[in-house]
Amino acid sequence: MSNTDEQKRLRVVIVGAGFGGLTAAQTLSNKALAKSSFDVTLIDRHNYHLFQPLLYQVATAALSPADIAAPVRGILGRQPNITVMLGSVSGVDTAHREVIVDGRRIGYDRLILATGAQHAYFGHDDWEPFAPGLKTIDDATALRARILLAFERAEMEPDPAKRQALLNFVIVGGGPTGVEMAGAIAELAKRALAWDFKTIDPRAARIILLEAGPRLLTPFDPSLSEKALRALQKLGVEVRLGATVTDCNAKGVAIGSGFIETHTVIWAAGVGASPAGRWLDAPVDRAGRVLVEPDLSVPGHPDIFVLGDTASLAGDNGKPLPGVAPVAKQQGAYVARLLIARAGGKSGIGPFHYRDFGSLATIGRKLAIIERGRFRMSGFFAWLLWCVAHIYFLIGFRNRLVVALTWLWSYITYQRGTRLITGEAGRSDMTSNDRAAGS
Repeated sequence: MSNTDEQKRLRVVIVGAGFGGLTAAQTLSNKALAKSSFDVTLIDRHNYHLFQPLLYQVATAALSPADIAAPVRGILGRQPNITVMLGSVSGVDTAHREVIVDGRRIGYDRLILATGAQHAYFGHDDWEPFAPGLKTIDDATALRARILLAFERAEMEPDPAKRQALLNFVIVGGGPTGVEMAGAIAELAKRALAWDFKTIDPRAARIILLEAGPRLLTPFDPSLSEKALRALQKLGVEVRLGATVTDCNAKGVAIGSGFIETHTVIWAAGVGASPAGRWLDAPVDRAGRVLVEPDLSVPGHPDIFVLGDTASLAGDNGKPLPGVAPVAKQQGAYVARLLIARAGGKSGIGPFHYRDFGSLATIGRKLAIIERGRFRMSGFFAWLLWCVAHIYFLIGFRNRLVVALTWLWSYITYQRGTRLITGEAGRSDMTSNDRAAGS
């Protein structure tokens, strides 16, 4: 390759190896499309791509972390025009076109920010130690340890009141994550662990789902919300609607004038965008998502694009696009094709348009709900479609096969093979809670 050819190659830096960033990198490495016009640097603080929609199954001992994650270098390592970098981005110097990574500066011609979301506690960040959320593998394994340790501690606890507090599990937020988590913990307690203890009966555990709004799963049709509610109640989940959390501490959760004693609170009530908006000094919405142009570029910075949970763009219905995997994947492919078109001398490919293939949520092992436009479906066949869709979008044949076989085994036997308490995260959480609660 001549020096002239090298000078023509655009330096594209992608921050984030989630659905949007990985899809953009893969598209830009497609020789048939990109024709080797780009040198791509993909930066992430983790060395793996995570299939986040199944993270709750790691937290509830249904799957292993390795089943839903794959090393980024293993996915992209054979692409000659892609450099993978492990590091944490702390800022963007738009004047000099540089990304700041662990004190280093990485130059770019085009920048794609797909940095995802973080937990949002609505001004109560002090609740986070007592009510962790679920965004990373570390979050999931720590929650798994905390949940399983609660049963172990209850087995050894002689005081009935303290034992019940250990067996109370509170999930805050009635969106898809909260609903799926509540159903999974209910099945873990009432089926998978039902015969594993001598002193306690895990089936006596209380799983309490708190939702501040008037119904669960507000993005879905009310009829599907009602079916989800009935399904959770059938699993033994206590669903409290119109329940706004007013305090959260080591002893439990306050709801107005009421209080639930518990050692295990899981936060699924809201998410906020990454700091990308602050890095760029760009306009953001109330959740901190960058208000992007129709081509996903940042106002005033046509060389910078923002994707997925970090971007705010209205869909055909006038509402902001949801922070789900299909949106991020389509946006990643769109920006990559836009860059390819412009590199080929074309003006562009028109504004981004999201193709909505529907929304899915599962409640336990036999029921899911699906909505696409006016089409609505629930029950066992919807659950099968949910399984197929999630297996299809997993990265790698090995992960697809393992997850499919694991789900089949769990369906037949009711067993969960990853009931392991590992690391110190769960132990330290439980110990600190015990000290704070005076137990």
